[in-house]
Amino acid sequence: MRIVIWGALVAAVSVLAFRLLDPIVAAFIVILLVTGLVIAYVARDWDQHPTYEQREAVRARKRAEKWDRNQAARDRDRAKWEAHQAKQARSAPPPTDR
Repeated sequence: MRIVIWGALVAAVSVLAFRLLDPIVAAFIVILLVTGLVIAYVARDWDQHPTYEQREAVRARKRAEKWDRNQAARDRDRAKWEAHQAKQARSAPPPTDR
């Protein structure tokens, strides 16, 4: 509700600025006021966020869930890799002594 009051105040000051001042100066004032209003609106809940530890706990839980979901794919990849390594070992020429 406070942001609506501040918005109305910015609008009223903007109208007065354009009526009473040079358009360039009025535009500068309006740009500053609108920028300040937007910053105030964006920052209204700046301190109402979870702590770093809470965010990291959520991320860790999501990573663990994804890791568990992809276990079958990792098992398949591991089997393919081991088969590839075994094939490479069979087809490699024996080392020669120099």
